[in-house]
Amino acid sequence: MSTLTRRNFLATSLASATLLSASAEPIAKPNIVLIMADDQGYGDLRCYGNKTIKTPNIDGLANVGMRFTDFHSNCPVCSPTRAALLTGQYQQRSGIEGVVYAKHMRDRGLPLASTTLAEVLKDNGYATGLFGKWHLGYQPEFGPVKQGFDTFNGFVSGNVDYVSHIDGEGYADWWQQDALHPEKGYLTDLITNHAEKFIDTHKEEPFFLYMPHGAPHSPYQGRDSDALRTEGMRKPGLVGDTDTYAEMIEVMDESVGRIVSRLEKHKLTDNTIIIFCSDNGANNVGSNAQLRGHKGQVWEGGHRVPAIAAWPGHISKNTTTDATCISMDFFPTITTLTNSALPKGYTPDGVDLSPLLLRQSSIADRPLFWHYEGKAAMREGPWKLTLEKDAQGLYNLTNDPAENNDLSEEEPERFARMKKQTRNHYTQITNGVTKVS
Repeated sequence: MSTLTRRNFLATSLASATLLSASAEPIAKPNIVLIMADDQGYGDLRCYGNKTIKTPNIDGLANVGMRFTDFHSNCPVCSPTRAALLTGQYQQRSGIEGVVYAKHMRDRGLPLASTTLAEVLKDNGYATGLFGKWHLGYQPEFGPVKQGFDTFNGFVSGNVDYVSHIDGEGYADWWQQDALHPEKGYLTDLITNHAEKFIDTHKEEPFFLYMPHGAPHSPYQGRDSDALRTEGMRKPGLVGDTDTYAEMIEVMDESVGRIVSRLEKHKLTDNTIIIFCSDNGANNVGSNAQLRGHKGQVWEGGHRVPAIAAWPGHISKNTTTDATCISMDFFPTITTLTNSALPKGYTPDGVDLSPLLLRQSSIADRPLFWHYEGKAAMREGPWKLTLEKDAQGLYNLTNDPAENNDLSEEEPERFARMKKQTRNHYTQITNGVTKVS
């Protein structure tokens, strides 16, 4: 999207801020736009220090909103993070322990008994739409339209060819509602086209627009790339280059600009909360800045990710928070900001971030945990316990965000206690749960 569009958004937002302070009375039913990148690392955006990839529209959101410097995905891979995001609970509670694979898990998915954010918002008067990646079940009975979304156009696997829309196992994978519905076009552009139409259709009512992009996950393809997969063909090599990776992020940034422009067109900017985040850290094609590790690991590089929230006139512009937050926090935050009632007895594991967003109030300390394929981690204030396959240790992230200085010998009691807490937590959240993976 052009720099002009970004400037329009900034001008609109700054004008609004002169009329409404960040502590203004919240709008009863603000629209929600939740945009999630796939495999985008902590160091892949200009507003997080990247010097080569151009992201003016995402940076624009940070300029008019709040940028998180200690935000984490619930898991260092995609399916579990998406389950946690949509349920507000640790992903193990719904059985999504790891990636829902295309080859041997086509009959499983997020249980219909799970309570999703889309279901809650729909029950509270919101139109709900998902455009992009699902990855929480391949069969229609586990699909988005069974989990609270009125409208779905997108793919259900972990990744598709950006041109042919064939998944990694050779299956056609572009859906409308609960049926295959092939369309031509570059993946990121298709997602954005459908999102724009959704805004046009529901501009007169509150809406929840969820845009989980495929970008910049492999296969690495730009707008002018040829298709790499055909139906019935297994995935080819997924080697990527930094130029194509950068293009994929820049096209996704254009998408953000298009959505902002659409909101401006319908005069919805001040009535819409926009959230941007990633589902896990980058692999070796992307950048996790100075953080140790990468996607699939519980080092910081696997799960500390960029996150931004913007709501002109309510979230103060150009603010930064170092509060430790996680994907599942968005569920209780959004239900609070939309005044949406939860089902009786339903308790999210995430915490409500609305005081942080609206008043920059601190949030209460709480332990956070990561579990994936026998690896585990725990946060307790600045302390991080990391139990990786190649090494384990205790780190103070205040002075050592790269997890270079193991303090387990200097802090043996803390190290032992946190290891015990991590084991106990896993036992507690998996008690009686049937695993999907």
